[in-house]
Amino acid sequence: MAKAKRILKWQRDPEGMRLRILEAAKQEFATHGLAGARVDRIAVKAGANKRMLYYHVGKKDDLYLAVLEGAYEQIRVEERGLDLEHLDPPEAIERLISFTWNYFIRNPEFLALLNTENLARARHLKRSTKVKSMHSPFVEMIRTVVRRGVESGDFLVSVDPVQLYISIAALSFFYLSNSATLSVIFGRDLLAKEARDERLEHMVALVLAALTGKSTAIFGRNKAPKLRASAHHTA
Repeated sequence: MAKAKRILKWQRDPEGMRLRILEAAKQEFATHGLAGARVDRIAVKAGANKRMLYYHVGKKDDLYLAVLEGAYEQIRVEERGLDLEHLDPPEAIERLISFTWNYFIRNPEFLALLNTENLARARHLKRSTKVKSMHSPFVEMIRTVVRRGVESGDFLVSVDPVQLYISIAALSFFYLSNSATLSVIFGRDLLAKEARDERLEHMVALVLAALTGKSTAIFGRNKAPKLRASAHHTA
C-alpha cells in the first residue's frame, strides 16, 4: 500500500521527485564523498526507490554530475542577481566579495562537493556540457565592473576577471575549508562571528587595495568601513 502511494506521488509530481532526489544526493555526496555515498540512502531520504532514482537521474555517476551541475547553477543564478552593473565599481567588488564569503558559509555542501571533485581531478565535471556556459556571463559581468573602475579612475589596473574571481573565491575557500586546523594552530575560533566579520573586512581591504592602490576605500556615499592599513603601508 505504501509502495503504491509512493508510485502515485511520483507519477503526479515527477519534477518534485527529481528535485527531492537531487537534494538528498547533494547531502549524501557532501557528507560521504562519491566513493562513500550510497544510492540506497539517497533513495530513502528522497522518499523514492532505486527504480525512480535511475529513471529520473541515472546511475550513481550521472546523479553525482547532476548534483555538481545543480550546485554551480545555484551559485551562478544568485551571482547574477547581485546587480553589480549598477553599483560604483568599488562597491560592486565589495558586494561580490561579501556574497561569495556568505554563500560559502551558508552552503558548506558546495565546498564539500568542490573538494570531492578536485580530488577526482574534475573527472566528472569534464563530462558536463553546462558548467562552462554558466560561467561566461558572470565573467563578463566582472570584466565590465573592472573596466568601469579603470575608466572612472577608481581602479589603477585592468585585471583579468577570471584571476580576480579566483582570488576572491580562494580567500574565502581556503579559510573556511581549513578553519578546523587553522583554529588549532593559531589558538582561536576562526568560525566565531567576530572572527568571520574580521575576515570579511580583511578580504575587502586586501582586494580593493590591490585594485585601487589605496589602503582604504569608500563604498557608496558617506560609508567608510574600518579597514586596516594595506601591506604597502606596513612593509
